[in-house]
Amino acid sequence: MEYTQLGRTGLKVSRLVLGTMNFGPLTNEADSHTIMDAALDAGINFFDTANVYGWGENKGRTEEILGTWFAKGGDRRDKVVLATKVYGNMAGDGDVWPNHDKLSALNIRRAVDASLKRLQTDHIDLYQFHHIDRSTPVEEIWQAIDTLIQQGKILYAGSSNFPGWKIAQTNETARRLGSYGLVSEQCLYNLVERRAEMEVIPAAQEYGLGVIPWSPLGGGLLGGVIKKEVQGGRRAAGRAADALADTATRARIQSYEDLLDKHGIDPGEAALAWLLTRPGVTGPIVGPRTLEQLESAVRAVGVTLSEEVLSALDEIFPGPGPSPEAFAW
Repeated sequence: MEYTQLGRTGLKVSRLVLGTMNFGPLTNEADSHTIMDAALDAGINFFDTANVYGWGENKGRTEEILGTWFAKGGDRRDKVVLATKVYGNMAGDGDVWPNHDKLSALNIRRAVDASLKRLQTDHIDLYQFHHIDRSTPVEEIWQAIDTLIQQGKILYAGSSNFPGWKIAQTNETARRLGSYGLVSEQCLYNLVERRAEMEVIPAAQEYGLGVIPWSPLGGGLLGGVIKKEVQGGRRAAGRAADALADTATRARIQSYEDLLDKHGIDPGEAALAWLLTRPGVTGPIVGPRTLEQLESAVRAVGVTLSEEVLSALDEIFPGPGPSPEAFAW
């Protein structure tokens, strides 16, 4: 496994991030523990979750699964850089109360204590804002975060799904208040969806944030979906199936798979390897449902994409271009 520092911090993290969103809803507790043990054995030390994972009436379930894994001992917690998120409403479905979501100081305080209890730990290494809060002043958010840092409950703060201007506003406010500011941005970024290159990633680089791409396989589109269909394997579902219904998109994915087949590279591993070449990227989040999917993701760290392949990928999936040149002269 390769390691890098998270943004401008001295924190060393693996170039792959273990995403845990499937733990609970799709992968049972025992299998989730097996995957986490295998990830640690492979050198992955960066684990990402969120308080709402588990979804529906089971919100918080994923954090609980991590907590029971940490409780097994064996230095599991000490070896892991633990990241979770706050924003979503944690009240039961149909039982939505005010102040049980978003980024008010009150909800941040309530949410972090609840996450610590579920995770069975005394601190969270990276506490991330899952979405921007348009109604809470940034000053209030930093006041709450600085208090948690002083209490030793969290070490760093990060963002997720923030636009470039919000990254700038949030860190300029932190600078004015004498706070450390955001150290990471977790954004939607893959070969199919490259809009983050226009504003989000440049802002993250300017302010020293590590970029953590989520959905690196584009919801399954970049994992060899057409070949799997032809071979009678798992068919595309959800967003991937909807995307493939578009003739132009299907043609691009077919060109992508043909290119990688020509060079003998697994499509899913190529999609991850491509992200590892991108400026500002700390590491993509991989969310395996099975041990085999984790093993494939780990292999991607050792994949080297030639200039020929990288150029061909840019032709198939052109980026938006830099801002403002992408939309102005």
